[in-house]
Amino acid sequence: MSQLIAFTTIFVKEIRRFTRIWPQTLLPPAITTALYFLIFGKLIGGRVGSVNGESYMDYIVPGIILMSVISHSYSNVVSSFYSTKFQRHIEELLVAPVPNWVILAGYVSGGVARGILVGGVVAGISTLFTEIPVKHWEIAMAVMILTATLFALAGFINAVFADSFDDISIIPNFVLTPLSYLGGVFYSVSMLPGIWQKVAQANPILYMINAFRYGLIGISDVDIGLAFAMTGSLVIFLILISLILLHKGIGIKN
Repeated sequence: MSQLIAFTTIFVKEIRRFTRIWPQTLLPPAITTALYFLIFGKLIGGRVGSVNGESYMDYIVPGIILMSVISHSYSNVVSSFYSTKFQRHIEELLVAPVPNWVILAGYVSGGVARGILVGGVVAGISTLFTEIPVKHWEIAMAVMILTATLFALAGFINAVFADSFDDISIIPNFVLTPLSYLGGVFYSVSMLPGIWQKVAQANPILYMINAFRYGLIGISDVDIGLAFAMTGSLVIFLILISLILLHKGIGIKN
């Protein structure tokens, strides 16, 4: 019971944190998404035509939704947990009889909640531009939850090692954003030259976006089973790394 109370307390705190400042956390994705759909979908999409038998607008919608999920699930955890370290609130958690897995689950669940909520906002904006007939709801939701969990965990690890607020912006700016844009959001891998197709296949975000695209519109450039296996394995790996870091107190107790 005490563990459930601890988890609920952290989770509710995280929810209240990003909903309290919704003009900064929920409104910008809606505006950015509208611009993506207007510029890429309407203006450029008319010249591109269809991709793998789907209109360009329908093709980019899944990638844009999942790209928002990735960035916001990551940013929520990295900023929140680092703020906890910076403001010295972390000591209260460390001295309390709260298991490390409960601390991790609370922060990660908050990041997943924000990622999925932002994904829902982006999906709602997309209905103003096109109508997506969802082919496989269960696959789409599973990919969204797994992806949000993965990048919430990555944000937690970044926050553990961060020594300043500048450190929590390096990974999103120089790693996540390039990998997301190169993950097949705006194009099919089959459109790339041979050597670049192989390079693109080394990008894990490519598999997540294509699996999510399959869930929505039924087409994918990669094997769906492989996409789930890769994403699930990365989630398990980052959970273990996060628990080890909490157990040893790296970046927290020193």
